[in-house]
Amino acid sequence: MHNNGFKNGLCQRETTDQGGTRPRKSAAIPGRLSGAADSLARLERGGSQPAIRVVMMPRDANHLGTIFGGVILSSLDLAGAVEAHQHWDGKLVTAAMHEVKFIAPVFVGDLVSFYTETLKIGRTSISVRVTVEAKRARAPHQTVRVTHAEVVYVAIDEAGKPTPVRT
Repeated sequence: MHNNGFKNGLCQRETTDQGGTRPRKSAAIPGRLSGAADSLARLERGGSQPAIRVVMMPRDANHLGTIFGGVILSSLDLAGAVEAHQHWDGKLVTAAMHEVKFIAPVFVGDLVSFYTETLKIGRTSISVRVTVEAKRARAPHQTVRVTHAEVVYVAIDEAGKPTPVRT
């Protein structure tokens, strides 16, 4: 997928020394998705829609205005469950969160999208990758990857015991 200077539907161009224009190159900002990285991320997600989207509110923040990690983890767990329930209609419980990485902060007002992908369906479990991106409220054309994790859900029966997943 080629960028052609378009980012989030808007063309960002700069003037060259010769008077022409070319696509503007973004500065490298940790966690920021731009150019090839943005295209690769979209391909990895299959151009999919997020499982859930949440606007971060002041009640979700600490005194510095950044969102508590637990708030992100709660939504990450919900998004993963939405994905897992596409494969199993019965009861599921969260068994583990592996490799949770907080890459960049999330701020009040950011629109946070939780993208999911099923990694594995085991005998009683479903593993889901959740990738979290924030569209900055103060810079609406900037999208930043902020967190990712692998979440494992286990199917349970009425007694709360693991039960085989039947897809």
